[in-house]
Amino acid sequence: MPVGRGTVAGSPYLGVYFRVSEDYALVPPMTPGHVRKELERVLGVGVHEGSVADCELLGSLLAVNSHGIVVGERLSDRERDQLERIAPVLELRVRQNALGNNILVNDRGALVHPEFSEEAVERIGRALQVPVRRGTLAGLGTVGMAATATNLGVVVHPKTTESEAEVVAAALGAPVHRSTANYGVAVVGACLVANSRGFVTGTPTTPVEMVHLQEGLKVLT
Repeated sequence: MPVGRGTVAGSPYLGVYFRVSEDYALVPPMTPGHVRKELERVLGVGVHEGSVADCELLGSLLAVNSHGIVVGERLSDRERDQLERIAPVLELRVRQNALGNNILVNDRGALVHPEFSEEAVERIGRALQVPVRRGTLAGLGTVGMAATATNLGVVVHPKTTESEAEVVAAALGAPVHRSTANYGVAVVGACLVANSRGFVTGTPTTPVEMVHLQEGLKVLT
């Protein structure tokens, strides 16, 4: 079944700790072996360890797709080497430096925090090889935590407006569905990781939420 549940360090907020693409999953060293196996099984990816500025919150700090990795914090030589073995890396100096929180991306496009400069937007687009638009979801600039996106679908904060949904659907070239996860948490991007093969969410996610996530991410069981 292309869905799974788990925790890391006792936390169900997998999207804060992990970042995944169609080809790989990036996890902190503390990730338990059974959770790594769940990511491999459900998402069909290789799992790689990493850190950013000695921090393990990779999901918050990294934006990734099949073409590249963008990070706002300064990497050590060791950290850069680890990431560059997986994909090309752009270190981007912006005020909103938790780029996983502030960039929502798949392999077709990206939606980013509305306060990003034109230069930042251009550099993100080149690094990830996609067109980039600014926007919000449910009024939040932290679009990477307010939603989860794959090449097949986008699940967004339940208070996302119709106009915001239209923008993100056009930007990422995928249909939009509203849902919560982790028993009512609206910032779904913090709760789960996904690609076009499946998703892994926090253990509190209810059966009803699982159905909504499967519908929104176009995951068939």
